[in-house]
Amino acid sequence: MTTFADLGIDQDIVDALAAKGIVDAFPIQEQTIPLGLPGQDIIGQAKTGTGKTFGFGIPVVQRLGENPEPGVKALIVVPTRELAVQVYEDIDLLTSNRSTSVVAIYGGKAYEGQIDQLKAGAQIVVGTPGRLIDLAGQRLLDLSHATEVVLDEADKMLDLGFLADIEKIFQRVPAVRHTQLFSATMPGPIVALARRFMTNPIHIRANDPDEGLTQANIKHLVYRAHSLDKDEVIARILQAEGRGKTVIFTRTKRAAQRLVDELSDRGFNVGGVHGDMGQDQRERSMAAFKAGKKDVLVATDVAARGIDVDDVTHVINHTIPDEEKTYLHRAGRTGRAGKTGIAVTFVDWEDLHKWALINRALEFGQPEPLETYSSSPHLYEDLDIPAGTKGRLVSAPKAEKPARAPRPERAADAAAEGTAEGGTRRRRRRRGGSAQVGSTFAEGTESTGGDAGSPAIADRGAEGAGTHDGAGKEHHDGKPAPARRRRRRRGGSGAGAAPVAGA
Repeated sequence: MTTFADLGIDQDIVDALAAKGIVDAFPIQEQTIPLGLPGQDIIGQAKTGTGKTFGFGIPVVQRLGENPEPGVKALIVVPTRELAVQVYEDIDLLTSNRSTSVVAIYGGKAYEGQIDQLKAGAQIVVGTPGRLIDLAGQRLLDLSHATEVVLDEADKMLDLGFLADIEKIFQRVPAVRHTQLFSATMPGPIVALARRFMTNPIHIRANDPDEGLTQANIKHLVYRAHSLDKDEVIARILQAEGRGKTVIFTRTKRAAQRLVDELSDRGFNVGGVHGDMGQDQRERSMAAFKAGKKDVLVATDVAARGIDVDDVTHVINHTIPDEEKTYLHRAGRTGRAGKTGIAVTFVDWEDLHKWALINRALEFGQPEPLETYSSSPHLYEDLDIPAGTKGRLVSAPKAEKPARAPRPERAADAAAEGTAEGGTRRRRRRRGGSAQVGSTFAEGTESTGGDAGSPAIADRGAEGAGTHDGAGKEHHDGKPAPARRRRRRRGGSGAGAAPVAGA
């Protein structure tokens, strides 16, 4: 096994890697680093998870020297925000024993912090095309001295429609430069891009000659599942023997959040990464997953290339991707760094044609997915799920029903009347200071007339409610008010009104 020390790498970089337990080089690193260090243009073709970042990053950092002048000297362009964060972290590790400063430039985050780091003299920029062009257009990012340029995941750039932006970026960097391009696949437009912007590049393929299109260390399981049973199947898979960190891919962001909520309710420690989440939320969720605080991550394809975690044991495709390239990128989240992994894919009845295309392109030799339910014996056997496992870890306690807040007008009455309850049972304060429970007054009605301290008046409410004559006047005979009392009218007449003078 070749170590980084054997590749002619500066000792401070070797030490920085060794401090993280990284000593041996992967095949792509063995082939690219010796060529990149002297400045050879490189096209690196390798699957995800094979160490490409250090393959291009170590030559970039070492060629800048231990104490580079302030200002952008190296530019690394990546297609997604998640990948920008991942590459930034790896390059930051390589420069940990140097004065070299690295900054990540991508959307979804405030401009101010990124601009401040550029003004402070950051020498290496890792960024996504849109934000790079934005800041360059505002003259806040000067790329005229960037002699080290890297395009990472170039095929994803093509898929996302970034090739026009890449051309704009190349117009801003020096004509004489060291350029490296890395891609899992090499479609025609990427080859044309390399011919235009690279000088006599060497094409390096890090695939083993005896390895098929899919990684040999990943076990692929494909099931035809019913949509109403998928959650239960997934919950049982998450209890398989030896199951470590797991990534679950969904087609839509709404489906991702629904699954996060469902699995959380079933007792699993799960986080999400999808387009409806703010960038800070996505980064916190990803960081918690990497740190092991959460062992299940539900994601849409937007995050697929930014999940660079060596100890992912399972990948689950909640919905089948549309093409084989997406399938490979999803499955490539497991089986990294030479470890083994399991990729489980659910195929809905209406998506069988998609599986037929993927099966043909990747030469799986499994034209018909096996019909599978949460109770199917082969599910337990294939994934080593303990017998009797059900799809719920704990019974999530039901949240206590919050007490109903009083209506605003009732709360106001309660406050005015001095009650401490403010609920449906209201207490009306007597004029003499005592209180009567269950008053039948209309809200806001006051008792009038008579002795303020008389219990009789307080108990009766409005004294002397009587009958009306034709003129609308009330007649009071001094007798106690009848049991059925009339509410006070808005115009002031009716029960509770003051006796008319002379009645």
